[in-house]
Parts: sequence; C-alpha cells; structure tokens
Amino acid sequence: MRPDALTPLFAPVATLSGVGPKTSKLFDKALERPHGGEARVGDLVFHLPRSGVDRRERPKIMDAPRDQVVLLEVTVIEHRPPGGRNTRAPYRVVVADETGEIALVFFLANQQWVERSLPLGSKRWVSGKLELWDGHLQMVHPDKVLDEAALAKLPAVEPVYGLTEGLTQRAMQKAAEAALVKAPDLPEWIDPPLVAQRRWPTFRDALQAIHRPESPAVFDPQHPAHLRLAYDELLASQVALGLMRARAKKLGGRPSVGTGKISDRILAALPFTLTGAQVEALAEVRADLASHDRMLRLVQGDVGSGKTLVALLAMATMVEAGRQAAMMAPTEILARQHYERMLPLCEAGRIKLALLTGRDKVAERRKTLAALEAGDIDAVVGTHALFQEAVAFRDLGLAVVDEQHRFGVHQRLALGAKGEAVDILVMTATPIPRTLVLTYFGDMDVSVLREKPAGRQPIDTRALPIERLDEVVAAVGRAIQNGARVYWVCPLVEENEDLDLAAATERAEVLQQFFGDRVGLVHGQMKGADKDAAMEAFQRGETSILVATTVIEVGVDVPQATIMVIEHAERFGLAQLHQLRGRVGRGSGRSTCLLLYKPPLGEVSEARITIMRETEDGFRIAEEDLKLRGEGEVLGTRQSGTPGFRLASLDVHGALLPIARDDARMIVEKDPELASDRGKAVRTLLYLFEKDDAVRLLRAG
Repeated sequence: MRPDALTPLFAPVATLSGVGPKTSKLFDKALERPHGGEARVGDLVFHLPRSGVDRRERPKIMDAPRDQVVLLEVTVIEHRPPGGRNTRAPYRVVVADETGEIALVFFLANQQWVERSLPLGSKRWVSGKLELWDGHLQMVHPDKVLDEAALAKLPAVEPVYGLTEGLTQRAMQKAAEAALVKAPDLPEWIDPPLVAQRRWPTFRDALQAIHRPESPAVFDPQHPAHLRLAYDELLASQVALGLMRARAKKLGGRPSVGTGKISDRILAALPFTLTGAQVEALAEVRADLASHDRMLRLVQGDVGSGKTLVALLAMATMVEAGRQAAMMAPTEILARQHYERMLPLCEAGRIKLALLTGRDKVAERRKTLAALEAGDIDAVVGTHALFQEAVAFRDLGLAVVDEQHRFGVHQRLALGAKGEAVDILVMTATPIPRTLVLTYFGDMDVSVLREKPAGRQPIDTRALPIERLDEVVAAVGRAIQNGARVYWVCPLVEENEDLDLAAATERAEVLQQFFGDRVGLVHGQMKGADKDAAMEAFQRGETSILVATTVIEVGVDVPQATIMVIEHAERFGLAQLHQLRGRVGRGSGRSTCLLLYKPPLGEVSEARITIMRETEDGFRIAEEDLKLRGEGEVLGTRQSGTPGFRLASLDVHGALLPIARDDARMIVEKDPELASDRGKAVRTLLYLFEKDDAVRLLRAG
C-alpha cells in the first residue's frame, strides 16, 4: 500500500483551491504526465521553476539597467489618457523619483483600473522592463503595480515556470505554492554520510528552496537543492531496476551448454575471423547461458561491428544444447534481411532456420507454427509477430531482440514467457552513452563491441551548402556511370511523415528527370511488399539511386552502396546522421557521405556537422549527442517503460548516476525485502516516483 504520507501528493490538481475544471485541463497539458491522465499535486511539486525574476535590487531611475526587469519606487506625477478620436493611442502615466521620470504605457487599458491603481501623488512600486522610446524612458505594461502592503508580500526572487497556452504565470505560481504546502516531511532514504558530505537539504527543504527562491543561484542545476532532488529520482530508478534484476535472477535459469560443433561449422564457413571484441562478447554470452541464473544481456556495438554474428553464434550454442532460439527484429525489412544473411551460415551449421512475419500466407504460417511447436525448427527470425499468443515453441531457450532499445523493462521480461527460463539477449547498433546504459538497461549485463571487422573502409564525410545541389547531382551521375550505388536521404520535416513523404517523392521526381528508372523510392507509408521490392531492386542493382526517408536508418545492408547523400543534414540528430552514414562503407569500395545543409547553420547544427566530419566513433558521437540534445532524444521517441526524468537531467546530473547505482545495489543486496528503517524509507521513495511495479515485485516474493 502507498504510505498515507504521500496521499496529498496523489490528489488531482483540481482539488487545490483556485483551480477550477477549466484551469485543471490546462494543468493536465502543462504538467504532461508520462502516460497522460489528469495532473496530480505531486506533478505540480515536481514542476520546478527554471528561472526567476530577481526583485532584490531596487535602483533609482537614472541607474536602472535597460531591457531587463527592474523594480522602481516612484511617485505618480501625471495621467495622460488617450485624447480625441484616436482610441487606439495608449494611456500614459508619468512617474518619477529624485533622479528622473519615466512613462508607464498601457495599450487598450481599463481607464478605471489605471486611475485606481496609480492615484495622482501616491507612492508606488512598479516592475517591468525599462526601454528607451523616441528619446524617453518608458515601461510598457508593468507586470506589477504595488502599494506598500502588496510590496511587503512580494517575494524577493519570483519563480518563473514553464506554461502552456492559456495558463498564466500567476495561476501557476499560486497553484505551485498551494501544492508545496501539501508536500509532507518524509523519512530520509539517502545514506546519511552522503547527505552530510554533499551538504544536501532534506527532500522537503530542497523543494521549498527552489519553489520559494531566496536568490537566483538556486536555479543553477548544480545547486545542492537540485542535486538532492535529481539524486532522489535517480536512486528510485536504480532501486527499481535492481529489484527487477534480483527478481529475474531469483526466477532462475536453465544452464544451456553447447558442444561447439555447430558453432565451429559456422566459423569455418566465414570468410574472416572474429574480432577480439566479438570473441569476448561471445564468451560472456556463453558463460551466461551456462549459468543457473537467467541471462539478461545487452550487446551494443557501433554500426557494422558484427553484433548479428555474435547473436547467431549464441543461437547456435542454444541449438547445440538441444533447445530453440528466436530473433525478433523491429521491421519486416530487417527480419527478412537477418534471415537471408543468416540462412547460408545456418545451412553450413545444419541449423533449421525459419522466417515468421505478419505478411506470411496463411498456409505457410500454419506450417511454420506447427514445425516450431513440434521442435522441427531450431531457430526462427521474425517481427513482433513471434510473440503473439498463437506462436508456441517446443522448448525456447534464447530470445534475441534486435534494435528494440526503446523497449522497457517489462517488455523484456515478458519475452521470457514463451518458454521455461528463457535467456534474453538484446542488441542495439545505437551506441549508448554510459549514463544512459545505466539508466535504461540497469537491469542488464552489458557487452560492448568497439572494434570494426577487418576490411571496413573509412568513410569520407563532407559538408556542402544546399545551393551546390547541381554539383552533387552531376557527381552522383558520374559515380553511377562507374557502377556506384547511392542512397539519397530526404529531410526530416518536423517529425511529420506526410511532409517527409512529400519531400522524398519530390526529390525522386527531380532525379528521375536526370536518371530515369535508375531512381527508386522507399518510405514508411509504402506497403510492406512494395518497400521490400524497392529495397531488393536496389540490392540487385536494378536501380542505382535509392531516394528514402529515414526508413533506411537502421540495419539495411547493401555492401555495394558507397555514396550517402543526406539533404538538410541540419535537421537530423547526431545519432541519426551516424546511423544513416553507417549504411555505406560496408563493402570493400571507398565510400563518401555528403551532408547537404541550408545556411546559415545554428550553433547546435554546426556542432553536429563538425563532429560528424571529425569522427566515425559511434560512442564518442553518442556522448556528444547527449550533451547537445539530452537523454529524452538520444534513444528516440520515449515510450512507456523508459524513464523520462522530471527532476534529473542526465547531461547535467550524469555524475550522480554511478553513485545512485552503487547505493541501490547495496540496498537490494543487504535488504532485499526493504524491511529495515531505511528500506521502508526507500519504499516511500519508490511510491513517490511511481515505481509501484518494483514494490509489487517485493510482494510477489
């Protein structure tokens, strides 16, 4: 049960005084709960102001800085209402102190309000931006007009919150203050020596320090109050992952030890030897398979580092042990490609391999399903169709998940339900920064493939302004005359698939004017069969240029393709540019990547393009991407099961993550039931950050 102390934080925002039904809908929008639904008081408490207006300085008019908010003590000298027929003219009020005078300017003003708020001869405090207009100082629509009583209530530093359309700063401030009053004192869940060493405030004091700022310094994300709250959120995430991991280990595995016979036949059929990183990763995987614990391992490697081969050899080990293996790919194109590349090696190893996708004919599918259930198929490659209810295995021992780095913890655990103690191997070709590995895959062991296989050519990466498009088209023409194959990727148009499609279709039509039917087109809205046909025509060389949206970003493999043109490269993220570039340089020919951009480039876009030209190291690129974009973007669209942090920002607070992980590991090892005083406090922390699933695991034993 959720502790009673947290109940006020889980009440809807609509229960706060001053928040009506209409306003509460605006709060729902502004506070954006991870899975939708109505906003709660706790969401408001966690909606931290990112900046503030400092009203501690109260300069004289002559000394006041221009174009920034100031608070001035003034006397009202004169009212100048708009005269004559010009009703659109502003209402001006002249105010002064001993050093000078300014005009307060009100457009479409309520004259009675102005006269009531600024009586002639009265002393007032006005706040707003001072600007010079036509040689005179003025303040347009002051944000505060205060008498002495109101001044006494004005905070020295006023917090400024992120809003949504229709919600005012004042409404947000009042609601946040009302929510803060409901924030309870909670037992301390952080290790006391760490709190003392870092001089961190308590959870409640940290919230108060930020929502009721005494100086603008508190808005620095490295301020102790921010660090404290960021650590709380990271610790909750790491304890939850630790409990998931402990649960997976507790469920136990079945040792699967291979004979090496099938693997040796596959290795003998390869035209190259494994890299040192592949040998090491395979040894780690096989040790997992042979142990009494269930395997939950991530193999991450750069583009072209040979993850699929490691997975195939792991599947071969499982087949040697007399059990079945399955590999799931995110798209039909990828599933088919994996199947086609693995088939000759499986034939060499005498593994019976099948393909299962949503597009299989009914009779064919029925036959495959029957063979899987009977155990006549050793290994199967497919899309998520593999894990539908109708699919049954005789004895599934290993599930390999490719490129599903957006999968949450629960989906990974659910994959194991297709057999008894199924081992899970997750692969990703998106190099992931260390902080994100700890955050998203903290429940898994990790193998990293940093080496590229021998024979991989470096890719010559160049950046050109879009105005030189004619030169690029001419160069592409010369290249395809010499037998080259070219990917031409069209821009990402504000994440809008229809506009992306329009851009790609238009580019294909232009290129067809030059190169006729040697130009193919592939995009996400095509039917699966048409997409496959376009890809196959390009693979076979029937088309020489493939115009595409980012549908070709992951995994597509045409070794003969040596040129990648990316239009409007400034619109893509670093990781995406790196993935797209990785589609070339896969054969023995020299490869080129052309980044076409529209000048002038913004600072971030310029940094991206510079990094792309400097390095092909996907891990360095991933770290830089994290700095430029933050963790929400680096792994692609956030989906359920992935931790979208509200208080922690990994690019700023990443250094706290290893500390939180070590502490979480110690908590789970020493107090697996969270029964001690600190354990009970940690339970409260898990409920606070809505990690209820982790607490349910405790109850499930």
